[in-house]
Amino acid sequence: MTCSLDHALTIVVMIQRGSCSTPTFADARCSQFESSTDARTNFIVSNTMSFETWYKEIPIVTRCYLTISVLTTAACYFDLISPFSLYLNYRLIFEKYEVWRVFTNFFFFGMPSLDFVFHMVRYSRLLEEGPSFRGRSADFLTMLLFGASIMLMIAPFSSVLFLGYSLTFMMVYVWGRRNETFPMNFLGLFNFPAPWLPWVLLAFSVLLGSSPVVDLVGIFVGHVYYYLEDIVPRMPGRFRGKRIIFTPALIRYIFEGPQHEGTNVRVQFNNPAAENQEDEGED
Repeated sequence: MTCSLDHALTIVVMIQRGSCSTPTFADARCSQFESSTDARTNFIVSNTMSFETWYKEIPIVTRCYLTISVLTTAACYFDLISPFSLYLNYRLIFEKYEVWRVFTNFFFFGMPSLDFVFHMVRYSRLLEEGPSFRGRSADFLTMLLFGASIMLMIAPFSSVLFLGYSLTFMMVYVWGRRNETFPMNFLGLFNFPAPWLPWVLLAFSVLLGSSPVVDLVGIFVGHVYYYLEDIVPRMPGRFRGKRIIFTPALIRYIFEGPQHEGTNVRVQFNNPAAENQEDEGED
């Protein structure tokens, strides 16, 4: 509902004549317009505050990765920078010293879409604030750095130029393996346990005609991390009860401040299935 120019002129004339004591149809129209405008303003302000609240509730590592990725992708979309200056190219890195490509290839996700936001925010957030890494953002960042390092070594053999999707797929894999009993549903067609999620997404991607290489890289690296972090410490032998992947002291200092002796306690993720198998083996 809008206030037309004729109605606006009528109000101006009435004000000039001092005859605004009796409400008119024009007054009602403009009153409705003001109410509608106030409603839209309140809706926008409410949504803005909701978005701000949602954004601030995202754990710090996930929030930083999401922010940099959105800004990088948006900058490419608006032609502020070119994707050709971001993709992974070792020849340009070593010959032209374009070292930034080692990092920028993880932050570009192609055309703007909700796909990477969904995977990154949902599973990255579930990992960082869930039982696996709750209160251990430094260890969560270490997991991402470990995965990114392995992917950079695999990239020359896989012909993957942007590794952001592979990194998010790694998070999906790790989350699924650490939530084995969590029920999932695919498009309302069938149910499956959480560890099957990356394979279901991979099959769906292949059916849509996409290359499976990007997803397979994420699955492979995710399994390497899961094996070293969750399986090896439970195996009999010299590494039983020991951590293979350590968080650098600098990263821990940035997130947790100075460490005092005896305060660096790791919260072990409990896997009931693995513990039952371990108890049965001991019996």
